[in-house]
Amino acid sequence: MTAEHRAGSHGTGHSGSEQLDELRQMVRDGEIDTVIVALTDMQGRLVGKRVQGDAFLRGVVDHGIHFCTYLLGTDMEMNTPDGFKLMNWETGYGDWIGRQDWGTLRVLPWLDGTAIVLCDAVDHDGAEIPVSPRTMLRRQVERAGKLGYTVKAGTEFEFYVLKDTFEDLAEKGYNDIERVGYYNEDYHLLQATKLEPLYRQIRNEMTEARIPIEFSKGEAAPSQHEVNIRYDEVLESADRSVLFKHGAKEIAWQNGYGLTFMAKPYAEWTGSSGHLHISLWDGEKALFHDAASKAPYGMSDVMRWFLGGMMALQRELALFIAPNINSYKRYAVASWAPVNVVWGRDNRTTGFRIVGDDSALHIENRFPGGDMNAYLAYAAEIGAGLYGIENKIEPPAEYKGNGYVATGCDRMPRALYEAVAELEKSKAAVEIFGQDVVDHYLNAARVERDAYDAAVHAWDRERYLERG
Repeated sequence: MTAEHRAGSHGTGHSGSEQLDELRQMVRDGEIDTVIVALTDMQGRLVGKRVQGDAFLRGVVDHGIHFCTYLLGTDMEMNTPDGFKLMNWETGYGDWIGRQDWGTLRVLPWLDGTAIVLCDAVDHDGAEIPVSPRTMLRRQVERAGKLGYTVKAGTEFEFYVLKDTFEDLAEKGYNDIERVGYYNEDYHLLQATKLEPLYRQIRNEMTEARIPIEFSKGEAAPSQHEVNIRYDEVLESADRSVLFKHGAKEIAWQNGYGLTFMAKPYAEWTGSSGHLHISLWDGEKALFHDAASKAPYGMSDVMRWFLGGMMALQRELALFIAPNINSYKRYAVASWAPVNVVWGRDNRTTGFRIVGDDSALHIENRFPGGDMNAYLAYAAEIGAGLYGIENKIEPPAEYKGNGYVATGCDRMPRALYEAVAELEKSKAAVEIFGQDVVDHYLNAARVERDAYDAAVHAWDRERYLERG
């Protein structure tokens, strides 16, 4: 049977316990011999352990996996920087536990005999670790639930396919990177056909693994592609997002390609986005549309206030949306990435694009890049939106025209240091996430900023070696 029919399928009534029962049977039948038990680190990467099938049934299935606390306190290079209160040399870098969420269980068609289950990070008393990205999103989902809302969301990802494998790129020092295509691929069927065997495998095998891909298309640069992942409740959508990014890289590597979600690999390349589509529901009732509303496009009070909160806090929470040095290089005028915090109806020059009609009316946030950690980005946007509802924050008037030339509005930070400064003074971020969580991610950002500032780049040598 396919992955979609074994180990459960979201939306078909399978409970986590049913999925676990199916996995047990698949291990006993020899269909599955490896179970990946994974969690997401601060950078949005999947980390964890591969467990032999029988060993999984004998112990891990009941107790989860142990992992070193440092996995939630490293930089991109897995260094252990100072400044993290929860994990440091003084605490001895002990263990936390990855507690499986059986509703996330999937069989991976691109890895033989392999299933994966995502975890929440908990301590030895079972308390969730507050700085864990999945926990941060879960807490915002719970906060929404207490207000009577279910958050539904869907993610778009853009990425580049590269001629070289990751190993080849590392050997080249990540210089002279070549794309497979050689002209703008946006909606272009012939150019996309050249990589269609890869794109088709990604679409079909992701869908089989319960990461339903609705569309894929060429994007606005050579060898750049976009996929749309079907919307669902937001925690499920975030799970799908991190699994998609991980799996797409694995599938590309198996086919001899590199694949990157980096926000801006080269200054002259179009940036890769990670757009978020968000709406609030009460059961089966969509809450963003009100036929009796006099607001533009039938926007309900709830939708207006949610949008108002997102817009009011976008600069302050930028660090959770654009987490890397490179993230901010994507924000460039006339680049298909927004720069100004304005909204418009079906307007791709604005940071917030209102799309859909009636029950499908929703907000598209175009600020996140492909490099985002989906748990953190969704948590920040939901937290900001709920803050807007609680404080009845009205959004500014719709911006009509070219959003890149808008004035009298917020602009996204121009660099990571500016995002750090915004978060440092944000009272709303502390209200949403708590001081300890804010301090944890501020420390991570300062570590990244300082590493960048200490490095000497090719740009420095080209500019100053002879002429300086």
